[in-house]
Amino acid sequence: MRHRHCSNAARGFTLIELMIAVAIIGILAAVAIPQYRDYVTRSRLADASAGLTTMRAQMERYYQDNRTYASIGTFVTPCATTATSSRTFGNFLISCDGTPDATQFTLKAEGSGTSSGFTFTINHQDVRATTAVPSSWGATCTSKWIMKKAESC
Repeated sequence: MRHRHCSNAARGFTLIELMIAVAIIGILAAVAIPQYRDYVTRSRLADASAGLTTMRAQMERYYQDNRTYASIGTFVTPCATTATSSRTFGNFLISCDGTPDATQFTLKAEGSGTSSGFTFTINHQDVRATTAVPSSWGATCTSKWIMKKAESC
């Protein structure tokens, strides 16, 4: 009676092969996870730009109706409404930066939660600025919104 024996090479992976696979996965994860976090943060910053442009359009409509950006009697300027739900876009709350007057306004989007540390502004002349970003993202900019990590002004 003959017994069949399997060779040792056909039984599975060696420890070296397994360690190489684990090392490759570790290297890929070390590169991919920070890139994914930056991607998610960038997608949340779109809420700020959408909120600011929406609120700016509302301010212009308000001006067309009232010939002023400031609140008049019971007519409250859109950026100063007490209902924060109408001024919240994702993790960003849009508000007046200062008090709007008859001819000018500045809107501010401040991040909270996972978007904290980001602040963007836009004014009546459509001048966009990044007034605050986390230190790992780079510097602020007075002429545009910084929407990518290490983006220059």
